[in-house]
Amino acid sequence: MSDLPKNIVINEVGPREGFQMEPTFVATERKLELIEALAETGVGTIEITSFVNPKMVPNMAEAEEVAARVRRKPGVKYTAIWMNERGFRRAVAAGNLDIFGSLLLSASKAFVMRNKGWTPEQDEADQHRVVEMYRANGVKVQRANVAAAFGCNFEGDIPVSSVLSTVDRLMEIAATHGEVLECINLADTMSWATPLSIKRVVGAVRDRYPNVRIALHLHDTRGLAIANAFAGLEMGVDEFDSSVAGLGGCPFAGHKGAAGNVSTEDLVFLCQESGIETGINLENLIGAARLAERVVGHDLPGSVMKGGSLTALRNALSA
Repeated sequence: MSDLPKNIVINEVGPREGFQMEPTFVATERKLELIEALAETGVGTIEITSFVNPKMVPNMAEAEEVAARVRRKPGVKYTAIWMNERGFRRAVAAGNLDIFGSLLLSASKAFVMRNKGWTPEQDEADQHRVVEMYRANGVKVQRANVAAAFGCNFEGDIPVSSVLSTVDRLMEIAATHGEVLECINLADTMSWATPLSIKRVVGAVRDRYPNVRIALHLHDTRGLAIANAFAGLEMGVDEFDSSVAGLGGCPFAGHKGAAGNVSTEDLVFLCQESGIETGINLENLIGAARLAERVVGHDLPGSVMKGGSLTALRNALSA
């Protein structure tokens, strides 16, 4: 596939994926300040927190308070993640959130043990329970995530066949309960992806499931996230997770230099210069990225927030 999509969907995950990696606690007021700044950029979905064990992820300890206090902007969806039924019930009880059902399996057996502490067989059985839990609460399951879809720090390279079999199992789990998956999110959890592997894996999944939307969740530990995003765009991928200023990373990925998702403002800049519509105001987003640095109190890896947009420079030069 060579035609770039005309527009894409960007899911902002920085407030969740970013703050979970911070070594010191980020005050609730500062978290809310960034979330509300992001809502003014035009982004449609913001992942604001996660309902997980606070002993494992201390910065998510006040997830309920963040959810309750966020001032919702019309037209923006405010989401969260959870790892088990207890977390799901906490999210529902917190209120003020958009609750979506999704499944999750890992293409790496070793990462399942590292991330969840049980076997792949137990993980698959748990996903059946997850679907039943969602259905009992009137929540549809239309999405699924494949962790470690491009490689694993504990297992090494992940064969395309393993990714396909993981997607097959997710499809079967959903179908068993009368659900239809509309989107598969392929996650480069530990930053093993390259542009060639993006095209290889995306192409294989699309060939097998041509009617299912493919999304990408890309990390930037080795500096290839924006190149991988463009490879995805070239394959027609039109949905991405991204993190403002490149905040964050996965605390269970097995390397100290774990970087966050592809920077949201870098991705928006790439799309803007490629004629792809995102619906996001880049200048407002750059402001939010600079705010993110002030909130965490250290440099963040986003590039466009430092260099500025070419549109702003062009306007300055023509003035």
